[in-house]
Amino acid sequence: MAKSPAPPAVPLTNRERPADPKPFEASKEQLLDFYKHMLLIRRFEEKAGQLYGLGFIGGFCHLYIGQEAVAVGLQSALDGDKDSVITGYRDHGHMLAYGIDPKVIMAELTGRAAGISRGKGGSMHMFSTEHKFYGGHGIVGAQVSLGTGLAFGHKYSNDGGVCLAYFGDGAANQGQVYESFNMAELWKLPIIFVIENNQYAMGTSVNRASAEDQLYRRGESFRIPGIQVDGMDVLACRGAAEEALAWVRAGKGPVILEMKTYRYRGHSMSDPAKYRSREEVQGVRDKSDPIEHVKKLLEAQGVTEADLKTIEQEIRKTVNEAADFAESTPEPDAAELYTDVLVETY
Repeated sequence: MAKSPAPPAVPLTNRERPADPKPFEASKEQLLDFYKHMLLIRRFEEKAGQLYGLGFIGGFCHLYIGQEAVAVGLQSALDGDKDSVITGYRDHGHMLAYGIDPKVIMAELTGRAAGISRGKGGSMHMFSTEHKFYGGHGIVGAQVSLGTGLAFGHKYSNDGGVCLAYFGDGAANQGQVYESFNMAELWKLPIIFVIENNQYAMGTSVNRASAEDQLYRRGESFRIPGIQVDGMDVLACRGAAEEALAWVRAGKGPVILEMKTYRYRGHSMSDPAKYRSREEVQGVRDKSDPIEHVKKLLEAQGVTEADLKTIEQEIRKTVNEAADFAESTPEPDAAELYTDVLVETY
């Protein structure tokens, strides 16, 4: 009896890919550092929400509560002397994760002269060129093209730096994002495109807004590899960052990280978030909270409840001092209206 023909071999792709990331194996000291940074972001954002309600913060204010593991996990792997970061308008957490003083961030939120952008950037437009943090951008998706430019600068100057460019699931459908993808891959630019997929963009579920809702695949037609990451697990985030950085630093071009995360608050302080139920939000808090996850890991390593309480008290003190500073420091002089408009004087 004749043998049936063997099934056709699955064609192998000729495209190299980064290795599948593994959770970062953190020491007790590193876990404590991750915990402190995430808790600082959480308590800072809670305080910012309070100050907004009291009228000390005006305009728009987008809180990072729930997404702390992304910024902390990714940015803990960066070289602060060489690498650059750029993001959208949900930016307070990224600045705190980069070790910038909470006082000057809170002062910026309240529009004070001591703010990191002298009170003229506010919540959405903070910068620190000293820390290679290039904003805070209000135009949805615009930071992706600017980040591609930063990556070009790293390559042109051969400084060894990598750009980390954050954007959300809503911005993932913007046209300039794909122009940037194409250019970044053609020129093999050192950039990691980070999609913070918090599921709802401004208020529409990613499943309703995106024909392809597996956003890590968005670079396939540009030959950019993508990795989907648990953005509620700081160790998974750090592990993914290390693989992505190894790929980019080796000169292999850009990579996409889709961070599956979740924001607990509305899109901004003015968003009642009626597009999802309270039960859904509470369910994520109960099952996947990034801070509680690390807290359990620390307890398993012998960190006591008393130790964690001490950390909590220290961070609340830091945040309260930042708020007091922001409320008491003066507003910018009126002459500041005419500065930082042009590079040169005319």
